[in-house]
Amino acid sequence: MPELPEVETVCRGLNQVTRLQQVRGGDVLLARTIAHPVSVDDFLAGLQGVAIAKWHRRGKYLLAELCKTTTAKNEGADVSPTPQNDSLHSPAGWLGVHLRMTGQLLWLTTDKPLQKHTRVRLFFAGNHELRFVDQRTFGQMWWVPPNVAPETVITGLQKLGTEPFGDEFSVEYLTSKLQNRRRPIKTALLDQSLVAGVGNIYADEALFLSGIRPETLCATLNAEQLARIRNAIIQVLQASIEAGGTTFSDFLSVLGVNGNYGGVAWVYGRDGEPCRVCGTTIKRTKLAGRSSHYCAQCQR
Repeated sequence: MPELPEVETVCRGLNQVTRLQQVRGGDVLLARTIAHPVSVDDFLAGLQGVAIAKWHRRGKYLLAELCKTTTAKNEGADVSPTPQNDSLHSPAGWLGVHLRMTGQLLWLTTDKPLQKHTRVRLFFAGNHELRFVDQRTFGQMWWVPPNVAPETVITGLQKLGTEPFGDEFSVEYLTSKLQNRRRPIKTALLDQSLVAGVGNIYADEALFLSGIRPETLCATLNAEQLARIRNAIIQVLQASIEAGGTTFSDFLSVLGVNGNYGGVAWVYGRDGEPCRVCGTTIKRTKLAGRSSHYCAQCQR
């Protein structure tokens, strides 16, 4: 499943190619991909003729701020707006996307053959389209009408904890959330109500960098250990964003490029291989039904 670095990579790519581009139409090939509104026709009607003002990421969700504007560019992929153009628009709602396990958003020319698992197509000028491809069909899209808060429609947003790059993500925050919890720290880090966007890959990576075993109970961690975990989470997320995310199976950027972080991962997906630090064989175990990778020598 794409995690924060992968979703952030997609968000940045979408802002490069779709900002101030006007949606000229669309096609929904799998109706259940549309979570809101109930009618596919209403979904497409809500997007018809509006432009993408800016894409945002919240946790693992993508949110496109929509606008009605006379400055939307009509062709080409170079859509970096000038400040004055960027301000001349009126709100037109939101487009929400969650990639779930296998979702991909691809910026393609409309003459490209459809991938087998194409679910939704949004058409733009210049013979371009934004294509939502999703093999497992768990991904979802929402259209949120103007003057409606996205979280009232995309209710999963209400359950998200703090963003790991935000000021609120502090040692004091982690202490308040974890000091009385008798569950493994790895399980806690996968809880999106604690920290938004961290999943299995980067929880393993952060715990390796912090030198803490995944099964360590939250209540036993002191402030110094929590500080190491916090700093390691930020470090591995930043490193993966710089590498364009991780591709182990399905993830692709908007332009169809694989992420490169997997090739330098410390422990994730490396069970049976030597630790990059000490040479000890990386182990894999199960916690709450999820695989956890660790080095028994570097993590205590």
